[in-house]
Amino acid sequence: LNIHFNKVNTELLCCLACLCPKDSFAAFNKKKLLRLAQLYPRDFSPVDLMALDIQLDVYIMDMQSSVEFSGLNGISNLAQKMVKTNKHKMFSLVNLSVTLSLLLPIATATVEKVFSTINYVKNRQRN
Repeated sequence: LNIHFNKVNTELLCCLACLCPKDSFAAFNKKKLLRLAQLYPRDFSPVDLMALDIQLDVYIMDMQSSVEFSGLNGISNLAQKMVKTNKHKMFSLVNLSVTLSLLLPIATATVEKVFSTINYVKNRQRN
């Protein structure tokens, strides 16, 4: 990962991986998920971070004991199942983390596409 991504992006990817529901949330890491929330200061206030700390404890116990959430393979499946079971309301801050993790690849690709287009236009103007 370090070859292709800078330190911040590598940290972000490692934090995102902790949301994966595969193998009964085997990758779950509370510390990394709290760090993920800290990377989004506009979305998580200091009070939200304290609430998320508590919410994550209840969340992981609930998810690992729930038959409905066993067998999920990806974060998008997790998001869908949370909405279907109304867990997105109970774990609103965890749901926000899940939502942000689903938006990140789209936002990143969009920004890269914009910069690529700008570079293309600049190169065309020079020639």
